[in-house]
Amino acid sequence: MASKNKSKILVGLFTCICCGWILTNITSCGKNNTASPTGLNIRYEVFNLSPDLFPVNLFIDFRQVNTLQNPFVFAVPHGYFYVPSVDTPYQFRSNSVAGLTLFSRHDILKSGLTYSLFIVGARSDNSLTQIFTVDTASASTLGTGKVRFIDASPTGTSGFDVSANGTPAFSHIVYPNYSKYLELPVGNYDFKITTTGSSNILKDLPGVTIQDGRLYTIYAYGYITRSDSATFNAGVITNR
Repeated sequence: MASKNKSKILVGLFTCICCGWILTNITSCGKNNTASPTGLNIRYEVFNLSPDLFPVNLFIDFRQVNTLQNPFVFAVPHGYFYVPSVDTPYQFRSNSVAGLTLFSRHDILKSGLTYSLFIVGARSDNSLTQIFTVDTASASTLGTGKVRFIDASPTGTSGFDVSANGTPAFSHIVYPNYSKYLELPVGNYDFKITTTGSSNILKDLPGVTIQDGRLYTIYAYGYITRSDSATFNAGVITNR
């Protein structure tokens, strides 16, 4: 009988310990602001458009998001990813110098939206800055898509114009600013970028397809004054 009572006591003690452990973890989870990527449903993209910044890592709530083997490098699109937490700061640290924080951000992100961060300028002349965009817009008219233009070129201070199949689309977008989304009928487009007031084509983007209900961003980056890997260039992003 004594052995049975002792066994019951041990079982009861074990049960209490397990319950306490479960309650502690539930409480701990309740205090933690992090959430699963699918739960937050927030997409984020980082563009490193600074030629002398070298690879960059992103830390959210002091935890590295990208892998060590996949830092954000100059002019290489990495695509959208789901953020693991909205806790700040969002720290952008050097991949070359351990522990070096280049800058931090405390943006308020909302569930269901899409964002992009363009790192622009240069460290060499202390012109490093960021362009932060919300890549979400109202639905376009049936049979159209929406396009916008971002001037992320430090040599675009006089502004750029963009034409679509020979028709003016964006006018005098000055660095480091961007346009609103513009509706365009579905189809294939040849986008040409010129300096405002000039007919000299800096970049030609032929064969860009605009699909029904989609959102796109054209971004110009690099330097008109350079002829190396940091020369003037442009790209197209599908936001949705």
